[in-house]
Amino acid sequence: MRLSRFFIDAPLSLGEHELPEAQAHYIGRVLRMAEGDALQVFDGSGHEFTGRLLEVGKKRVRVLLDETFAGQVESPLAIHLGQGLSRGERMDWAIQKATELGVSEITPIMSERCEVRLKDERAEKRLSHWRQVAISACEQCGRSRVPVIHPPVLLSEWIKTTEADLKLVLHPVSEPLASHAKPGRLAFLIGPEGGLTDNEIDQAQASGFQPARLGPRVLRTETAPVVALAVAQQLWGDF
Repeated sequence: MRLSRFFIDAPLSLGEHELPEAQAHYIGRVLRMAEGDALQVFDGSGHEFTGRLLEVGKKRVRVLLDETFAGQVESPLAIHLGQGLSRGERMDWAIQKATELGVSEITPIMSERCEVRLKDERAEKRLSHWRQVAISACEQCGRSRVPVIHPPVLLSEWIKTTEADLKLVLHPVSEPLASHAKPGRLAFLIGPEGGLTDNEIDQAQASGFQPARLGPRVLRTETAPVVALAVAQQLWGDF
């Protein structure tokens, strides 16, 4: 039987641990797990731990971790996704599926056609929310490392500072992904709803990004990363 699996945002080791409040509430009040129940936890270090619940209270949950093992191996292809900011569920979907597809880093990109503008406190709340989306995706898909979710940045900044063996910007009129040589590190730039402007694509190319296409159809901003990452993992990663 598959164990309930949880991410703990703190270094773990064998022995007894008191779980953070959020996980304690979820385990005790939502899932209604009981003392003696088995579970599996990970801390993002690449290691997994199994154990059992020692105490389940209203505000306190203690666990005994008695076994550790190496977690799921990451893809040999390190992918940094620059995803154009989009509204609510579309951005959540892109981050969730990118995590499931093995992306290493995600940076929300603010470009000319973005309909979302985030500043200060609102940006911090969204960043925290997106990180939780990625954590939940890791819990579900079995990844032992959580991808890095960077704060939103301007397109002009991201294209100048991002380093990779191969940097690609999706464009409907260009060569397919398979025409490129295998990289060790890959950066993908995907536009927002409405796409990138011609000037932004020119800027990206001037910064070393090469245009690439996925097929004859124009994909939505939340669909494009799913297809692009799946194709990249098939060509150069662990699919």
